[in-house]
Amino acid sequence: MRIFADSADVEEIKKLADLGFISGATTNPTLIAKAGGEPGEIYAQLANMLEHVSAEVVAEDADGMYREGRELSSIHPNIVVKIPFTPEGLKAVRRLKADGVRVNVTLIFSAAQALIAARVGADFVSPFIGRIDDIGYSGVDVIRQTAKIFTLHDISTQIIAASIRHPAHFIEAALSGAHIGTVPPAVIWKLLKHPLTDIGLRRFLEDWRKLQESKGK
Repeated sequence: MRIFADSADVEEIKKLADLGFISGATTNPTLIAKAGGEPGEIYAQLANMLEHVSAEVVAEDADGMYREGRELSSIHPNIVVKIPFTPEGLKAVRRLKADGVRVNVTLIFSAAQALIAARVGADFVSPFIGRIDDIGYSGVDVIRQTAKIFTLHDISTQIIAASIRHPAHFIEAALSGAHIGTVPPAVIWKLLKHPLTDIGLRRFLEDWRKLQESKGK
């Protein structure tokens, strides 16, 4: 499973990119507004660092989504246009795919929606596992069902596990067949920490210090 950062914070993503294990970023209008600055410039900066940057349209009609999608895709070859799963969105996906634009269909909440999005040409689908959990269902089950359907029917669309809320979500998404997990930076930093790692490092360094002190006597 590849790892993306679910953020539009350029400086924070640069810190993570420097570690070498994230390969993309997903954004949405809320994250862009939170980051501040000119959206096109943010997308360009992220795309220069990463191989995949999902940039979301804000229009609600197919024509508007199509126009925005073309504009976003022209910013950088690494931009993937993010389209919401709506009837108008599906129309826009077909038109954008006819033009060779890569598309990530977002706001997926069921395996049926994921299959439909794949059949209109989506390169990526983004089930929101945390939000599904919020309404009393299992978001990870949606990932698992979608992965099984895509395997059974030889569908190449990739599954992005979105709305990951905590480290357990991350592992569950990987075990359930997600191709990508997009994770908020705060959760990514938690994934890097483990108390036994810290304890072990302190013990090694203390033992090394004692060795050096004994040599100095």
